[in-house]
Amino acid sequence: MSPQQVGTVEVDGNEIRVTNPDKLLWPEAGITKGMYLQKLVLLAPYLLRYCRNRYLTTIRYPDGVGGKSFYQKNAPSPLPPYVQTSQKEGIRYINLDSVSTLLWLGNLAALEFHPSFEYIGGEEPAEWVLDIDPSTEDEPRLMEAVAMIGETLTGMGIASVPKTSGATGVQIIVPIKPGYTFGELRRVGKFLGEYLSEKYPDLFTIERLLKDRGNRIYVDYVQHAAGKSLAAPYTPRGRAQATVSTPLTWDEVRQGVDLKQFTLFTVDERLHKYGDLMAKQKKQSLDTILEFVR
Repeated sequence: MSPQQVGTVEVDGNEIRVTNPDKLLWPEAGITKGMYLQKLVLLAPYLLRYCRNRYLTTIRYPDGVGGKSFYQKNAPSPLPPYVQTSQKEGIRYINLDSVSTLLWLGNLAALEFHPSFEYIGGEEPAEWVLDIDPSTEDEPRLMEAVAMIGETLTGMGIASVPKTSGATGVQIIVPIKPGYTFGELRRVGKFLGEYLSEKYPDLFTIERLLKDRGNRIYVDYVQHAAGKSLAAPYTPRGRAQATVSTPLTWDEVRQGVDLKQFTLFTVDERLHKYGDLMAKQKKQSLDTILEFVR
């Protein structure tokens, strides 16, 4: 490796080594590692909010999108002194709590950030998440279906925020007050999924096996569990278009917005326009619906 391919950046008094800044990480989109690290600085105030103090899984693409990738839970060695970790069930997870750690991971070609549903050291869910997963790559009914779920939640007295997965689906996030268990939220999710599947049997399913879903849209309430993870709000994704998992307004959902338009190229303007749509939603009480489900 030539000297021109290695450099350092200083963040918060920490020196982060940057290798191969001209390497294409999203070849089709023309995004190099150097460009990516600049985007991570922009995303950091938003992305860190949903990764800090959680057990982090990353997906690394050492040869860029289109090459081989792998999930990483265990922190690689050696670790810089500014990278914080936490042990759980024999795994040494990274705590993504600083811009320095984010850029260090970016240099390792970590393109996706998947935090746990619970906080480090805790057992309660940090929020309630429904994963709305189409059975086909381009599902024209997806946004209509998501809008229907949002309206159903509103009818149950629950405010929520939809976000693109950055891939093919949408997640619906419900910020919740402390004190609930994963088991309680799973019961509410099961109730909602069964209600939707019975009322709109040609549109929704709670069938986990892809082969048994047909062309129906899967309401996944099971993924939301302790020890599991999901793409964070504002994480980039290892997709050719360099899409970013992006919170939406319900008006955008009803208008059938195109999921692929939210990318590393467009995220700057969107954040300037809307700020963090997730942070604007107040934490909800689910006591009434839980009592009903019981």
